Amino acid sequence: MADPVPDAERARIDKWLWCTRFFRSRAQASEAVDGGRVHLNGARVKRSHAVRVGDRLEITREQESWEVVVRAIPARRGPASEAAHCYEESAASLAGRDALRKQRRLAGGAPPRPATRPDKRARRELLRLMRGR
Repeated sequence: MADPVPDAERARIDKWLWCTRFFRSRAQASEAVDGGRVHLNGARVKRSHAVRVGDRLEITREQESWEVVVRAIPARRGPASEAAHCYEESAASLAGRDALRKQRRLAGGAPPRPATRPDKRARRELLRLMRGR
């Protein structure tokens, strides 16, 4: 049975996320959806699920998270200014991201870099630490 909604009013969730520039590649968008970092109307969905105008998305990428309402389905991946017209971010989401940005700024950003590259022994010690051995 065919869906009564025309193709111009819906798109795959991974393609919509890529076209609206939440992710740099469609593969990253698909991976995020499969990993449960994207929820559609409060539920976890598959990457092929259709997004329609009016749907609510919760997107998490690294430490940042967005709560957006779909306002349009883009025809193509265009500039960021075009992509911003395709969704509306909630006030709580904006405030949360601003607070996180301020917190990172106060923390001093990235940790200081070492003066030289680690030698073979130091690299092995770092790998042991990261692997938890």
